[in-house]
Amino acid sequence: MTHRRRTARRGCDGGRRAAGALLAGLLLVSACAAPDDDAVPDSTTRGVRATLDRRAAAVLEHDTDAYLAAIDPRATGLRTAQRRELDNLADVPLSSWTYRLTDVTGQGTDRATADIQLRYRIKGYDAAPVAADRVLDLRRDSADDRWYITGDRAGKDGGRQLWQQGDVQVVGGKHSLVLGVGRTEQELHRISQAADRAVPAVSDAWPERWAGRVLVLVPHTVEDMADLLGSPAANYRGIAAVTTGRTGGPDRAPADRVIVNPQAYGLLSTFGQRVVLTHEITHVATRAHTSAATPTWLSEGFADWAAYRAEDRTATRAAPELADAVARGELPAGLPTDEDFGFSGDSARLAKAYEGGWLACELIADHWGEKKLFAFYRAVGGHSGRDGAVEQAMQEVLATTPQEFTALWREYLRSRLG
Repeated sequence: MTHRRRTARRGCDGGRRAAGALLAGLLLVSACAAPDDDAVPDSTTRGVRATLDRRAAAVLEHDTDAYLAAIDPRATGLRTAQRRELDNLADVPLSSWTYRLTDVTGQGTDRATADIQLRYRIKGYDAAPVAADRVLDLRRDSADDRWYITGDRAGKDGGRQLWQQGDVQVVGGKHSLVLGVGRTEQELHRISQAADRAVPAVSDAWPERWAGRVLVLVPHTVEDMADLLGSPAANYRGIAAVTTGRTGGPDRAPADRVIVNPQAYGLLSTFGQRVVLTHEITHVATRAHTSAATPTWLSEGFADWAAYRAEDRTATRAAPELADAVARGELPAGLPTDEDFGFSGDSARLAKAYEGGWLACELIADHWGEKKLFAFYRAVGGHSGRDGAVEQAMQEVLATTPQEFTALWREYLRSRLG
């Protein structure tokens, strides 16, 4: 999973009910893959799988009784929590919900622990499932020879899901779907409207075909945002939004989400909010052509380039930290490194990294043209690995070298920010 983040201070990115009726049209997909582990009897594996299949079908049908029937009647606390989670999901338009059984450990003949992978898709937005690891404890009832869930907790890569944080409100737009918890409907509508404006701007700035729609999650607090991302809240304070998803080809790029930090996002001006969402949605659009070969200065710089492309902003206003540095005679020696984009260090260093990446993409668009910028981005992302990716793309697309490009970029900073 990749995170794309921007600071609220700069007004840029850093790249989880009215839909109730949609439940009637849910695509009923439920399946469990067989575990690889042979340490337990086949009957145990079959019994656990049957319980999970019934549970998955109950989620899609929003059948509370069937859902709770998979839980041990004696586990009253778990039943209460599970009922609440299912209620929280009521308006979320799911197209699939499955459990993949990856391992079962038996404890005698009537106790087991199952490692599973929850896989689900949001209808109309997820080309492939979101996956979350869970660990279930189960008990077999000898009276009916069925397995019942006695415990449900996150696995090592599980994290919390939005519906585990509260009732999910759903706001649909022309190009967006916004899922929020603990936020007002008016706030979610404003975010949906901003996303609806940003999506066409991204399509204008990126020539490749992409989904042309975006899923936005708005948790209640920054702590809830961090829970969704499985990271400390300190990493996201002051960060207006992040984008999650896997980089690579379309088959490996499912389930992009823009996750908004409501506190930081709410402090931005309308202009800042628009730039944030346009930047983040650019990450969604370019995901298939972004890979491990793509340096952060290029992926973040291009997203900023797309966000500022149609805006009336001078370079000094869009890049204030770098402008101050140039004014002090502190011209960067080279393009920003991936480490410069870290969130645990100096905020000014972070801002200058984003600004430097943006102006590098501006330089390419100004000097070689936008088509060359697109071709350069694709060429770098299509390389087999990081080593040599930028060098080869600069030679083949721009007919230059990294040394020549860096010198030209430094001169460009002087001319634009001086």
